[in-house]
Amino acid sequence: MKRILPALILLFCAVPAHAEDWPSWRGPRLDGHSSEKNLPIKWSVTKAKATGKETMENIVWRTPIAGSGHSSPIVQGDDVFLTTCLIKEQKRILLCLDRLSGKLKWEREVAQSPLEPKHGLNSHASSTPVTDGKYVYVAFVRLRHKTDNDSPPSKPREKSRVAPDMVPEIVVAAYDYAGNKTWEKVPGRFYSTHGFCSSPILYNDKLIVNADQDAEAYIVALDKTTGEEKWRVDRPNRTRSYCVPLIVEAGGKTQMVLSGSLCVTSYDPDTGKLIWIIKGPTEQYVASLVYGDGLLFLTTGFPEYHNMAIRPDGAGDITKTHIVWHEKTTARKASYVPSPLAVGKFFYVISDKGFLSCFDAQTGKRTFYEDLGHDDRRHSSSPILADGYVYVTGDDGTTCVLKGNGQFEVVSRNPLGDACDSSAAVSQGQIFIRTRSYLYCIGKK
Repeated sequence: MKRILPALILLFCAVPAHAEDWPSWRGPRLDGHSSEKNLPIKWSVTKAKATGKETMENIVWRTPIAGSGHSSPIVQGDDVFLTTCLIKEQKRILLCLDRLSGKLKWEREVAQSPLEPKHGLNSHASSTPVTDGKYVYVAFVRLRHKTDNDSPPSKPREKSRVAPDMVPEIVVAAYDYAGNKTWEKVPGRFYSTHGFCSSPILYNDKLIVNADQDAEAYIVALDKTTGEEKWRVDRPNRTRSYCVPLIVEAGGKTQMVLSGSLCVTSYDPDTGKLIWIIKGPTEQYVASLVYGDGLLFLTTGFPEYHNMAIRPDGAGDITKTHIVWHEKTTARKASYVPSPLAVGKFFYVISDKGFLSCFDAQTGKRTFYEDLGHDDRRHSSSPILADGYVYVTGDDGTTCVLKGNGQFEVVSRNPLGDACDSSAAVSQGQIFIRTRSYLYCIGKK
């Protein structure tokens, strides 16, 4: 007994007091928040010019990732899941890695087909997986040859870049933790000149996928156990957007809110029924909404740039009644791709150009507007919040850590020496960052 007791004490001390998984895009609450404490705030990978030898600080492991993809890692227990596309082989792949060592446990080919057309800043594996702790779910677009039974897309908004003899379709698949495929479904076609990137999310027994596109657009909810369709929402404006819905308790009810298709909308995630709608403010959207201090916050977009706070307790068309404040601005003061972050009574926005703004949630007044100084003047990843710190990773692979107090107080700048197009994940006292070459586990071993 005397030998067992110290071992048990060491075991419990080794487990973080606020250990939390990161099971989906932007974490357990779809908003970039982690409840974890004592995360690393300083790390680096540096290379000596004379010898080329690398020195790593606070890096537990790094694993080379074959292919390319902008999807973010997710973490559940001792498993890390990630998607990639092997360009030459035209294969879309799901990877499972060991969280403790970074070693590959298994990889599965989800789809193989000619590569779909996309924007130069997108990838063929941009949709982040999601897991419920038992199964992991993925979504890709694949092309198949057209058959005599295929009808043309209904009223396409723009001419498709897909070859006329091919049909682009979304494929959604579920795998267990041993890598066995449990089901695969095709909820519909997908036409977008910029490609696909919206990540699936889970709500109760449903897997929800947003398919805003330049043709017959929809949001669909599938039974997470069988893949059978539970409900489907028509998106009548037929305009490509790429937003991951946010599910939140707001305005006295559970709401699924997202921007896209020329509007901002809220739905009942149980039924798909529309709760409220705001028309505009622009055409295309990528960034998800966040909720804080009683308000929803939107930043967008293309071709116009806007920041907006919305009161979430409305019904029907609330365009003229529930917008608390609205700023039409420039590309440096709003975001198109990176999603914002709610921090207490503040909203943080990192623009695609690498300029960081902080707003007072209730008034829209900026508390600061600063240039983070990324080397390549591009920013794609969404910021995260943990233990009172805001982590912002640029496309140059450098993460800026700031105090989350509404002021511009930089704690550290942490280079990895490799470009980064995805967002970080946080789990069990560690940070996971995917660069173009590697997946990094940052923190203490």
